[in-house]
Formats: sequence, structure tokens, C-alpha cells
Amino acid sequence: MRFAPLVLVLAALSACNLQPMYAGGSNGAVARGLAEVEVPAIPGRGGWLVRNALNDRLSETGAAAVNPRYRLDVRLDDELEGLGLINDDTISRERRTLRARYQLVDVASGEILVDATAGSDAGIDVVSSEFATIAAEQKALENLAQQVADRIVTRLALELREDG
Repeated sequence: MRFAPLVLVLAALSACNLQPMYAGGSNGAVARGLAEVEVPAIPGRGGWLVRNALNDRLSETGAAAVNPRYRLDVRLDDELEGLGLINDDTISRERRTLRARYQLVDVASGEILVDATAGSDAGIDVVSSEFATIAAEQKALENLAQQVADRIVTRLALELREDG
């Protein structure tokens, strides 16, 4: 009797055509499509971090595509702005924002398959130690690069799933 609701839920899910994104594992359409994406160099430290994170997610080996079918063009906007001011006009809080405008291009035809943006931001406490503040800013950039790469790859996987 306890399993009756579970059976009803599973029946409802099967009726709505719900399918796993990465069906077929590394041989599935999405995984194969992602492995065929080349990511050209992106300028700056943030670009280097985002490109490495993308390559790690696009291929099981983390290596660049050998025979790319797609090219992922990425332009970054990395902004660091001071927010909170204390009595002596010193900044006490910063916000780092990393935004990416990206296009997935079919290499053979030059057609743009995806034209979108992804971004994330992080708050940083400014402390009396300049070294600690700089370290926090750099760590925020590293974390933001990972988050932006995750969002880009998720969007690409959705596109490649629809095409596959």
C-alpha cells in the first residue's frame, strides 16, 4: 500500500516523456556533442579560468576537441565595484561580477546555434589586510568562473539535446 503513490508518480512521469539529459552516458548525443565543442582562448585571467572550466566540463578527459564540430566564442566582462562605505570613506564591501556573452557556432556552416549570456556575482568583505582582500578577490573570480562555465555548459547541453 505504501508503494501505490510511488507507482502513480512514476506512471505520471513516464507519460510526460521525461528523459535523462545524459542518456547513453559518454556515447549519448549530448555527451558526444559537448565533446565536439572547441573553446578558443579567452583574454585575461578570468578568461583563462573560464576556458579551463569549460574544457573540463565539455570533455571527459578535459582535453580540447580534436575534430571540433562547434566553436564556442566567449567574451567576458569582469567587474569589481566597491559598495559599503564606513565613517572614514573606506570601502568595506566589494562585489565582483563576471558576465559572459557566448555563441555556439557550427564550424562547417558558420551558423550561430546559441547566442546567450551567463553570469554570476559574489560579495567580498574588505578587511584591514590588503593581502587577504586581494586573495578574496582572486578566489571570488575562481568561483565565478566555475559557476559561469556550469551555466554555459547546461545551456549548450539543452541545445544539443534538442538537436540530437
